[in-house]
Amino acid sequence: MKIKLFTIPNCITLLNLLCGVGSIIASVGYGNLQLAFILVAASAIFDFMDGLTARLLGQYSAIGVELDSLADMVSFGVAPAMSLYVAADTMPLLWQQPLWGEALCYVPLLIPAFSALRLAKFNIDDTQHEEFCGLPTPANAIFCLSLAALCAAGDFTMAREWMALVALVMSVLLVSPVRMFSFKMKSKGWRGNELRFVFLAFAVVTLLALRRYSLPIIIVVYIVASTIRWAWGCKSSKTQE
Repeated sequence: MKIKLFTIPNCITLLNLLCGVGSIIASVGYGNLQLAFILVAASAIFDFMDGLTARLLGQYSAIGVELDSLADMVSFGVAPAMSLYVAADTMPLLWQQPLWGEALCYVPLLIPAFSALRLAKFNIDDTQHEEFCGLPTPANAIFCLSLAALCAAGDFTMAREWMALVALVMSVLLVSPVRMFSFKMKSKGWRGNELRFVFLAFAVVTLLALRRYSLPIIIVVYIVASTIRWAWGCKSSKTQE
């Protein structure tokens, strides 16, 4: 069987992977969490572009699907965990016990494990073409890395215990049954896309107003809005039954 390895979409996916590896090196090797965040943000752009390019060029392939998941595992699974692990050293402890503090540093390692489950589930779930089941790994990565970068820069203070709780909650959200809206629109009109347009407007305003503080807030609002939408849909379905 002849397999084309170096198609344009696959090369873009490899750029996603390389940025993810660079982010890990920036975090663990140099303690530069700002650069680590920038590289994962670049990974997210490449992750969007490879799918778009595959659709435009008609170059869908089974190897492209597998390669995308492997790249995402590094960029959006391992990289955010490493950033939180490094940032933990800058965070104060509520309970001043050395072993307790050391143990909390390793809680973010749950993120790669749950990201792997999330990506594996996505590959075999045919219901996630227009919405997601669970928090998308890029959104989780952007949240974790932006939060870690803020803490490392001294722009935001968080106790290590709270960081561990955040890592645990985000890990659970990755594999939760909550249906989270995507930005794949069947039409460009307002009808049927109200939530997407309102959220995009909110994201732009928040980004302009709060700048580096905006991304964690945007991701939290995305999670809350998706959860309310999903819960309302479940309630409506039960009422109709």
